[in-house]
Amino acid sequence: MTLFWAICAVLLIVALLFVVLPLWRNTSNKNDVLRDAANLEILRDQSAELDADLRNGLLTQDAYEQGKRELQARLLEEVQTTVQPVKLQHNPAKMLAVVLAVLLPLFSVMLYLKIGNTNAILYAEGSGSLGPEAALQELERKVERQPGDPNNLVALARAYSELKRYPEAVSAYGKLVKLVPDAAQVWAEYAYVYALANNRSLKGEPDRFLNKALDLDENNILTLELSGSAAMERGDYFAVITHWTKLVNLLPPNNQELPLIRDAIKQARDSLAKQPGGKEKLAQLPFDKEAKKPAAASATITGKVSISAALAGKVSQTDTLFIFARAVNGPKFPLAALRKQVKDLPMQFTLDDSMAMQPQAKLSGFDQVTVVARISKTGNPTPQPGDLQGLSGVIKTGSKGVNIVIDAVVP
Repeated sequence: MTLFWAICAVLLIVALLFVVLPLWRNTSNKNDVLRDAANLEILRDQSAELDADLRNGLLTQDAYEQGKRELQARLLEEVQTTVQPVKLQHNPAKMLAVVLAVLLPLFSVMLYLKIGNTNAILYAEGSGSLGPEAALQELERKVERQPGDPNNLVALARAYSELKRYPEAVSAYGKLVKLVPDAAQVWAEYAYVYALANNRSLKGEPDRFLNKALDLDENNILTLELSGSAAMERGDYFAVITHWTKLVNLLPPNNQELPLIRDAIKQARDSLAKQPGGKEKLAQLPFDKEAKKPAAASATITGKVSISAALAGKVSQTDTLFIFARAVNGPKFPLAALRKQVKDLPMQFTLDDSMAMQPQAKLSGFDQVTVVARISKTGNPTPQPGDLQGLSGVIKTGSKGVNIVIDAVVP
């Protein structure tokens, strides 16, 4: 905090030098000298005019001498004023400089104390080992002030969990599920911290919380992960395979945990097969889409792209044509893409895994896709207003004879 105020003081001094110093130097003596110099110059000009008028016969000798005497008298007055200037006792510029030197720092400090945040400085200085505790205490105060706000309460519960204060986290989640009883994620997190607080066991209350979460959202990722673990703990391999197979099919193809989950599913299948009636149960179980994914040939999409007659006159033969497939439920980037030109229309196209934009996300990894044909005048694959495009609608991966007509303008 001391360093902060020291920096502020230096900045104020610099600002004062720019404002106060020019005012302090603006004295009355300087103004008097400039005024006297101007007056003397005027008198010299008037003397020269008298001399010229005498030569040209515009003035008599008596009038000329009278004018000279008057100029000499005025000159004497100016010289006396210059030699002995009368200084002002109170210089307005200096007075203003003094006032600003006092008021600027005072008002700056008062303004900061009014609209600034001095607590932020204290938190910044204490951002070492005390930082998380200070933030936690602030959350606790917020919950006390607004006990009915679920946002503060969930933040507090998660903060307790991150700090490994599991009993407090359990208490916070217990209050939270009363405020938001229909949130599957909250019930799953409640089960997780409850297990951590009780020897990492998901039996009993955690299992009940997970069943509640499954009833609310059977596709919640954390719920499926923990439900499979709970089933493994109680030896229910049928439930393990059911939950974790659904989990695998929901996770993105590049998820780093997939190999471990698939290996655990395989072990659960082996264990179930050894139990009485296990093989019959295995026949009823779902399969991992990746484990039974079709061959690359069956992931190929073929079709035809053309442009409507109404839009044909709005494009150039050299405009870029993009044809790509995008997952209906999955990443937004293209799974397979092809680049051509308008002059190639109408044309037959083929999209397959060899045209993948990223190796971990291919056509063969997704069941449903949409094929897009877009004409870009700029050559930019990102859609721009004025681009023309056509869509296939939702189709299955491996579809043949897909017909796409470019008949719309990108708004």
